[in-house]
Amino acid sequence: MKHKCRITVLRREFFPDLAAEYLADPDVGPCSLFHDGQEFIVDQRGFDRMLHGQFCSEAWDCISRYVYAALQGGSIMRGWTNDEKMMITCCNDGTRPVIFKLERIDEEED
Repeated sequence: MKHKCRITVLRREFFPDLAAEYLADPDVGPCSLFHDGQEFIVDQRGFDRMLHGQFCSEAWDCISRYVYAALQGGSIMRGWTNDEKMMITCCNDGTRPVIFKLERIDEEED
């Protein structure tokens, strides 16, 4: 069995009250690197290269351990989500987090 991981941007949040109090540019708005509904398919080569520079390094740092588990065929969130091959997670930006859905894709090898 061969495994990949689909990363879907579910939504980008923005908390203007926190931005006004804590950010140097309170009008920055939601993350501009991603857009809602955006998808990435990761295989072992893409993982090793952080999707060839197409992904935010801070967000990648937050989710990469779960992506790696999926690529190894492991359970991402056994007992927590209704499907152990899927999880909902986010980046660590507290004022404008991006929420991701990770899904393990199982494929038969040729």
